[in-house]
Amino acid sequence: MLTEVLIAPFTEFEFMRRALAAVIALSLGGAPIGVFLMLRRMSLVGDAMAHAILPGAAIGFLLSGLNLFAMTTGGLIAGFAVAILAGVVSRTTGLKEDASLATFYLASLALGVTIVSIKGTNIDLLHVLFGNILAMDDQTLLVVAFNATITLLVLAVIYRPLVIESVDPLFLRTVSRAGAPAHLAFLALVVINLVNGFQALGTLLAVGLMILPAGIARFWSRDITGMICIAVIAAVISGYAGLVLSFQTKVPSGPAIILVATVLYAGSVLFGSIGGLIRQMFPAPHLEA
Repeated sequence: MLTEVLIAPFTEFEFMRRALAAVIALSLGGAPIGVFLMLRRMSLVGDAMAHAILPGAAIGFLLSGLNLFAMTTGGLIAGFAVAILAGVVSRTTGLKEDASLATFYLASLALGVTIVSIKGTNIDLLHVLFGNILAMDDQTLLVVAFNATITLLVLAVIYRPLVIESVDPLFLRTVSRAGAPAHLAFLALVVINLVNGFQALGTLLAVGLMILPAGIARFWSRDITGMICIAVIAAVISGYAGLVLSFQTKVPSGPAIILVATVLYAGSVLFGSIGGLIRQMFPAPHLEA
């Protein structure tokens, strides 16, 4: 019985295997990015950027329908454009970057929904907003896997300055000029992984598989490498359990994955070894002199 529930869906149906492979790729690429977003206190920036890609993806949809290349290209262009515009506005006016991003992402979300509504149906709009990982084809899976590979390779190159800047940006500026290039490369990786997640989870939930696993990892490790490993594992478990939940019930796949991640996050808040509520209520005894 347990085998039929947990394993049979993936052995019997190719679309479930394809969805699981996509979840693993998204976890490997997105979860480490989420950890650095959290460490740099940019979690809400990631959410804003997730909405920022919608107009570009919607224009790609308007021109070519549900065409992978057109929507991905449009999403990348829109994401980079919003990031650059928000940075320019915050540096040339008195408006802070978070407020600037909030303004652009709200406008982007409204514009994207309007564009999709002009040509598409309600089903198309739901697909763009919430994605459908169970409908992923081989071409989309290859793009997701390619982007995840690029993410890991670039992260390996910029890992050291990224870690130092997350902990002590002033020190990095005094000893190296790698901070600015690393930051720009990191923002590019954020956009790439949001577009990756957009294909599977839609624009509203794409950031979920990045931020929630990072939040989970924060309650189980103080070491950045440990946090990244835990975040990836949490994302894979959330994806797998979410797919099983979606297959066995009527819950859509994208929301099911994020709901499972939310349950894991709630459990970590309660029982986490680093700052969990239960751990704070019943602290381990300290050695007394």
